[in-house]
Amino acid sequence: MRDHFIQRLTSLVQRDPNILLITGDLGFAVFDDFRKDYPDNFINVGVAEQEMIGLATGLALEGKTTFTYSIANFATLRCLEQIRNDAAYHGANVNVVCIGGGFSYGPLGISHHATEDLTILRSIPDITVVAPCGYWETMEATEAIVKIKGTCYLRLDKSAGADKPHNDNEIFQIGKARKIREGSDCTIIVTGGILEEVLLAYETLTSEGISTRILNMHTIKPIDESAIMTACAETGAIITVEEHTVYGGLGGSVAEVLMYSNTVPKKFLCIGLEAGFSSIVGSQAYLRQHYRLDASSIAERVRSLLKG
Repeated sequence: MRDHFIQRLTSLVQRDPNILLITGDLGFAVFDDFRKDYPDNFINVGVAEQEMIGLATGLALEGKTTFTYSIANFATLRCLEQIRNDAAYHGANVNVVCIGGGFSYGPLGISHHATEDLTILRSIPDITVVAPCGYWETMEATEAIVKIKGTCYLRLDKSAGADKPHNDNEIFQIGKARKIREGSDCTIIVTGGILEEVLLAYETLTSEGISTRILNMHTIKPIDESAIMTACAETGAIITVEEHTVYGGLGGSVAEVLMYSNTVPKKFLCIGLEAGFSSIVGSQAYLRQHYRLDASSIAERVRSLLKG
């Protein structure tokens, strides 16, 4: 995803020299061409992520559109005060880009597992939170947040994978969910790269005669309330899937939409990291399997929910 992020950002800088990329001493192999071709648009602040957000905010308040870039927890939790007090509070055009959402940096342990960031960032007022599922969405989201006034969070998965399905004429919109598959028995609402597991689970469920709708909720805030309400009315059962804690992230957002509108689905399930920290290490695939976030586990839990 990071390669496609910088690819689209490069094309944007060609059209708008006011766009700046600020890194916390990361991404050099990815950014080699960018910093060579656009040295005036690239700043490395070193291992100083909080200063990175402060600098990005100051430049944004002077008319620049800034992108900050670091590993997920470093770009967010380490900089939370600066994101809240400096960038978001002042409505600055600061786009906080993280690489390594969820278990992407699995072998490096809990310090590099980004499993609470969606909950925390979406609680900050006046901020947009986006978690694309694949290459096309990453490029489209990068361009879309440039057009949004204010502070945005762009959560990227580190792993490289096949692009996710989209139509040639499809238009990406912030706050507008994408219907990836149609179905009538239940709806799986998913965000981020773990869509690949949901698509595999879909194949299993379909083979068993379970008609499953898939909504890709790439924007956590503002969330697509209309798509959620329609799915609840048309399919009854709602399941959310995220490579993230079940507390307050996508699942929490969807539950809030339903409860605030006095709408109760026939069945409801949040699939994500449950009690405790992600305290073991291993590949992203291994951790998904361990925490029952792999395709087989998702299919099993959906099947059990509907039968139960």
